[in-house]
Amino acid sequence: MLAILLAHACAALLAPLAVRVWGRRGFYPIALAPLAGLVWVLANWNSGAEVRITWAPEIHMNLDLRLDSLASIMAVLVLGVGALVLAYCAEYFDDDDRARLGIFAGYLVAFAGAMFGLVVSDNMLVLFTFWELTTVLSFLLVGHHAEQSTGRRAALQALLVTAAGGLAMLVGLVLLGQRCGSYLLSDVVARADPHDWSTNVAVVLILIGALSKSAIVPLHFWLPGAMIAPTPVSAYLHAAAMVKAGIYLVARLAPGLSEAPVWHPIVLTLGILSMLLAGLRSLQVYDLKLVLAFGTVSQLGFLLVLVGTGTPEAALAGAALLVAHALFKGCLFMVVGIIDHSAGTRDLRRLSGIGRRAPVLCAVAALAALSMAAIPPLFGFVAKESAFAAELDAGNLSPSVRIAVVIGIVLGSMFTVGYSARMVWGAFGTKRATAEDVPEPEPPWHRPSALFVAPPAVLAVASLAAGLASPWMDRLLSPYARTLGPLESHLGLWHGWGTPLTLTLIAIACGLVLFEIRDRIGESVNPRLGNADRVYDAVLRAMDQLSLRMTGATQRGSLPLNQGLILTTVVALPLVLLFIGARSRISVRAWDSSLQLVIALVMAAMALGATVMRNRLASVLLVGVTGYGCGVIFALHGAPDLALTQFLVETLTLVIFVLVLRKFSAEIEPSRTAALKVRRAILSAAVGAAVVIVAAFATAARSTDPIWHRIPPAAYSFGGGKNAVNVLLVDIRAWDTLGEISVLVVAATGVASLMFRSRRFGTLPRVSDAPGYTPDPDRAYWLRAGPLVAPRDRSMVMAMTTRMLFPTIMVLSVYFFFSGHNAPGGGFAGGLTAGLALVLRYLAGGRYELAEALPVDAGHVLGAGLVLSAGTATGSLLLGAPPLSSAIIEVTLPLLGHVKFVTAMLFDLGVYLIVVGLVLDVLRSLGARLDIEFLEGTTSSTKGRMR
Repeated sequence: MLAILLAHACAALLAPLAVRVWGRRGFYPIALAPLAGLVWVLANWNSGAEVRITWAPEIHMNLDLRLDSLASIMAVLVLGVGALVLAYCAEYFDDDDRARLGIFAGYLVAFAGAMFGLVVSDNMLVLFTFWELTTVLSFLLVGHHAEQSTGRRAALQALLVTAAGGLAMLVGLVLLGQRCGSYLLSDVVARADPHDWSTNVAVVLILIGALSKSAIVPLHFWLPGAMIAPTPVSAYLHAAAMVKAGIYLVARLAPGLSEAPVWHPIVLTLGILSMLLAGLRSLQVYDLKLVLAFGTVSQLGFLLVLVGTGTPEAALAGAALLVAHALFKGCLFMVVGIIDHSAGTRDLRRLSGIGRRAPVLCAVAALAALSMAAIPPLFGFVAKESAFAAELDAGNLSPSVRIAVVIGIVLGSMFTVGYSARMVWGAFGTKRATAEDVPEPEPPWHRPSALFVAPPAVLAVASLAAGLASPWMDRLLSPYARTLGPLESHLGLWHGWGTPLTLTLIAIACGLVLFEIRDRIGESVNPRLGNADRVYDAVLRAMDQLSLRMTGATQRGSLPLNQGLILTTVVALPLVLLFIGARSRISVRAWDSSLQLVIALVMAAMALGATVMRNRLASVLLVGVTGYGCGVIFALHGAPDLALTQFLVETLTLVIFVLVLRKFSAEIEPSRTAALKVRRAILSAAVGAAVVIVAAFATAARSTDPIWHRIPPAAYSFGGGKNAVNVLLVDIRAWDTLGEISVLVVAATGVASLMFRSRRFGTLPRVSDAPGYTPDPDRAYWLRAGPLVAPRDRSMVMAMTTRMLFPTIMVLSVYFFFSGHNAPGGGFAGGLTAGLALVLRYLAGGRYELAEALPVDAGHVLGAGLVLSAGTATGSLLLGAPPLSSAIIEVTLPLLGHVKFVTAMLFDLGVYLIVVGLVLDVLRSLGARLDIEFLEGTTSSTKGRMR
């Protein structure tokens, strides 16, 4: 199973290249991935094969895969229809835009892999991960024509509805997993108490996700809208794969949860409503894809009723209909795609005479439609008759509910026959336009190739073969049904003349009557039906208005207001939670030494001084003193790494503050009212008190022995380093560091996007790029960009100091990097030191000097660092080791002697590069970019005075 998932992942990555090289014919080799998976599943049908890999046991997320009977059924549909759809794509698309087509191919085969992962997942959290992957990939596939507003709207609608349902489902899965003590679906089905109130809450939430995914009323409207997607997407996602995910989940949970009090009212009611409303709607639309889309919603409602009934007989009928629906609906969607491709329209009012010009295609469509209408000997008939029999004998339903369900599915089956006939007649019949019986003008038609017709023909023939071989199908499908109890029925073409056969014949006869009066149905009923799209739009508008009002009330562009709201939350929320819950006894020791007290008093005095200072720069410097004081306290506690990092960060922060303050006036405007000062003082005091209180209780809440004494030995034995802090960052807890440096990259991008509003400011200009500058070869300068610095900004002392200190600081930076594994330092400290060296060059010579110091785009440095760290994290996987595994290499070299190298240093090098890139990006944006703005502003004001 892992090999199948990996094959689909590789096929998705290689698909753009295959299509670029071979054009649309590249779909054929791509289809080999699901085809190979299909062969494996058939060879291991219902074998119970399992894969158990520990992944993240702390959050109950392990890679648990299981191929049981239900998973086998779904996997065959997903992989088999997927392979046929990929082959169909090779004839459906043109070679006009190979780049876009290659991306589409990658998305489609990735979707097939995600669906396979979904149906074989036994871990609920892994299942949810694959579930959301299908949601995202569906969004990308439906929005294939992103330049069309209708395509974007349909893709977004499908994403919002299914993702919202998925979030509700996630909460339900977590509730169910916690209640049952296991996140394995097989364990949950066996252990769940269907009468427990928390289990029922979880069931409701899970059903919301399942119903949204399977387009069940009232969450059905996204599926007809998604028909804007290319027909292969509709034939696969909206007939055989994605919309079946919700049905699959209901079928998976039914053996253990169908007795829950909330189960049948939701499943049976919404299933019958979907069957009736969508069946009626399919008799009113004129687009062939919409006819099939509403028919799909109707059939999904039917499936929901069957798999949700909770009896072995209904489960067998549901499994049979699951297979039958994938065969006939996938076939019909492909046929409609061929008609659209060959005739240029899907409007059944404009199509005429296609059956006469394409008899083979007409025969293929007729076979599939006959199966959909439950005409013998097609497999649809076998499934429909067994469904009637199962619901008539459903002993777990009360007699009144059983009668209502049977009446509902009979009425729904009547609509199914009606829209099946309407689809075949609309697509292939010869129509009459006037009372004089004049034939409707026939649209242009070019004959489809045999390879184009082959995929739907395979599905149609399979539907016929499955009907004729129904006893063999019974042996394949019945193991799932037996998971609900002893099975007393079987699939077959003939069970004698009884009530199920009578109901089938009644549905066929009444359905043909509905087909005859189809026009009157549309005229009389359509105005009375609501429009789900309008409801969806109204909900979105209401949410937009609510968000605008909330934003207007809380985000008015006022920094004090925003800070006040955030700080009020910081004060109120933790304290409320603290005092309404259990609290530990606290013991506070004010200080460990008199020096700590002195430093703390200085920090407090500087903080208070910063609040009363009128000069902005003075306030910033006083705040900086508090930061340096914090570094001193770290040093007093014996934490040199923390102290070094604090000093470096504080220095860099001061520089950034100074760069930003150039955009502000030198003096801070006094507060307008005394009341405002009082409110700010109260809030500040409350924040300080809240932080102290929460910190005191947090440190007192320790219930186990500390493990600090175990970290240094573990760092040396596990990571090969004596500096426990650095080993923790780049080895033991490197996942945290990887996330943090990713945040740094995002922060740098955010700063740059705020400053470079119109365009990205790439590599800084070099001295040679300066306009009107000609270097004097006979003259030496302390700085390369020295002549470009304005005389009023030039400082000989600064230039000389920079010339001498820059190499020294860079050497210190390299020393910090290499010594960090065994002494204070590391990639972060080394990167900050190198960043300060760049700051020095910038302050001495401006943007041209900065470019001479590091003539590389900051984005390239950031990207290289992230790629190096991420590559180091995943590189160990190639050797069969867990991610972020490190190796210790010890060699003896001439001159150097014994050298020990830890591969985690490569990860640390990525951290180093990211920090350097961040500083370079900040200097480029807050420094060089503002320099240009000041220069442009000065030039403009000078020109204004001259005028």
